[in-house]
Amino acid sequence: MKTLTKAEEQIMQILWKLKEATVKEVVDSFEDSPPAYTTVATVLKVLEKKEFVSHKPLGNTYQFYAILSKKEYTRQQFSSLLTNYFSGSFPKMATFFAKENNLNISELEEMIKMAENELQKEKSHE
Repeated sequence: MKTLTKAEEQIMQILWKLKEATVKEVVDSFEDSPPAYTTVATVLKVLEKKEFVSHKPLGNTYQFYAILSKKEYTRQQFSSLLTNYFSGSFPKMATFFAKENNLNISELEEMIKMAENELQKEKSHE
């Protein structure tokens, strides 16, 4: 499975949000101290080689867009985290996060309700 560096992930987050963007639009989307135009262009080229993004001509420049959806990338990363750190056990992972975030019973119950709602939504779309 392909993973993203921190810089690549920042740019992917922008592309997922904007859907399509030129290098300049990506640079302009950084909130604090944007990277240089050439840095963004280089990272986008790397992302193309990794097959996360592609581009199409737009006048005398290119418009980049994500090939891999945010949902699919999240799914891959989550599966990797679950497998590599929690032996594939969702209850072990949930317990770890509950302890680390000092969740109380009502927050845990809310998590269960949210999960049940999401599962119901998925079933109704099948």
